[in-house]
Amino acid sequence: MGLNISEIIPRREIEISDLKGKIVCVDAFNTLYQFLSSIRQPDGTPLMDRKKHVTSHLSGIFYRNTNLLSEGIKLVYVFDGIPPEQKIRTSRRRKESRDVAEEKYETAKSEENIESMRRYSSQLLRLNDEMITESKELLEAMGIPVIQAPSEGEAEAAYLARIKKEVYASVSQDYDSLLFGAPKLIRNLTLARKRKTISGWVEIKPEMIELDKVLNALEINLNQLICIGILVGTDYNPRGIPGIGQKKALQIVKKYRQPVLIFKSVEEQMMSMPEDERFDWKEIFELFHKPNVINEKFKFGKIDEKKIKKILVDEHDFSLERVEKQLEKLHEIQEEMKQKNLGKWF
Repeated sequence: MGLNISEIIPRREIEISDLKGKIVCVDAFNTLYQFLSSIRQPDGTPLMDRKKHVTSHLSGIFYRNTNLLSEGIKLVYVFDGIPPEQKIRTSRRRKESRDVAEEKYETAKSEENIESMRRYSSQLLRLNDEMITESKELLEAMGIPVIQAPSEGEAEAAYLARIKKEVYASVSQDYDSLLFGAPKLIRNLTLARKRKTISGWVEIKPEMIELDKVLNALEINLNQLICIGILVGTDYNPRGIPGIGQKKALQIVKKYRQPVLIFKSVEEQMMSMPEDERFDWKEIFELFHKPNVINEKFKFGKIDEKKIKKILVDEHDFSLERVEKQLEKLHEIQEEMKQKNLGKWF
């Protein structure tokens, strides 16, 4: 889900080439769910091997990341750790939604309604432990560093982008990264370059969102941006406050300025919400203001061709010919990096 404040957030399109030579920290779970959602068959079924194990995430990791690496982008993947209790409650609600979607999917399947099957199948997405483990293994075999966050991967990626000079930006589709203080957020980086719409194919370009420009344009500070998120709805309080959209939330925040006064002004609406949807805004504010993060080190590894073939070809029935073509690209990338590093000494 994630926070939706797209209507009020200034951003600009960038070219992939703008990121050449840059290190970016990728919100792993967010990206893997993108792969599961978008890399699918016409009826919405994810890609699978002969044993019916889902492989959409592995396909995205291998092919799309190889393309990004070939553009000179240095990727670091940050994985979620133990989620806060507030997010666990959200996960329970999402499971209930998946159960409903599963029933609708089965009905659509029995009616051979391909369009409905695709729509409901995207709501059945779930990452399990096995998928997470093999994703980490494949990334490391490709030479891409993997960081295990103590809690939220998105918060950790934002933190590393904030404190490490060598990290250029964090990568996620979710705007929550801004609430965690990411100085630069890149969206659409790991998506397919083109997307099919009713009117035809459209080009999808990466977007750059810079936190200081967002705050300047909205004439607010980071604490006030966090308040906007809570009013609209975050992963910790998905429904937000009924009747308050992005623009109204901005108006409220600019009028009352201080978090205590902001939420005092909407106290009546909060108390009128169903009991299971009410939330403690101070708890959520603290999760964004002081997330559980660590200053983790990382280094870029070497390509392990045997491991890549074992995971993709031997275990999941990927085409050996296609995998070898991509491996050639990866070796070219690594050779180019070696030459650049050698050049620094002369």
